[in-house]
Amino acid sequence: MRKRAGEARENRHSGGREAKPRNEGDLEDILDSVEAPLLLILDCVQDPNNLGAILRTADGAGVDAVIAPKDKAVGLTDTVRRVAVGAAESVPFVKVTNLARTMRNLKERGVWIVGTSDQATQSLYETDFKGPVAIVMGREGEGMRRLTEEECDFLIQFPMKGKVDCLNVSVSAGICLYEAVRQREE
Repeated sequence: MRKRAGEARENRHSGGREAKPRNEGDLEDILDSVEAPLLLILDCVQDPNNLGAILRTADGAGVDAVIAPKDKAVGLTDTVRRVAVGAAESVPFVKVTNLARTMRNLKERGVWIVGTSDQATQSLYETDFKGPVAIVMGREGEGMRRLTEEECDFLIQFPMKGKVDCLNVSVSAGICLYEAVRQREE
């Protein structure tokens, strides 16, 4: 049974203290504390409501860390904390200087990088999420940046049956994370 990063080291804040973003060094500690990490990478997500909802879902799914770039992305604002309903304090939120470099480092540690893209040909449901994996979500409206997409080991897409061509980033994150949870519990 894998351990959550929050169980392996003290990640929870108590007494109403505000959560602070963590850094690359903290990410290394988190990775050292878990056997098969489940990570979520957010490429320039800017809406605080989306980040709050994503953190809440990440907590429910047992995500070991949410990773985002320091620039061009929302941080842990009051709105994020309110929407996250406690998850901003319980899920490690790691801000990194260079997202592509962080992704390369994760791959060197044996983590598979799975990006979501409307252009992908592989379905979410054809993807193995049982081992060490990081799921990448692109920014609202535009998706992943080119360099982020290039660092992915493979790209997946959702089967879209209606008229819209994509889903909200927080909804997409929830679908991916709970597919990973389903597979990991089998």
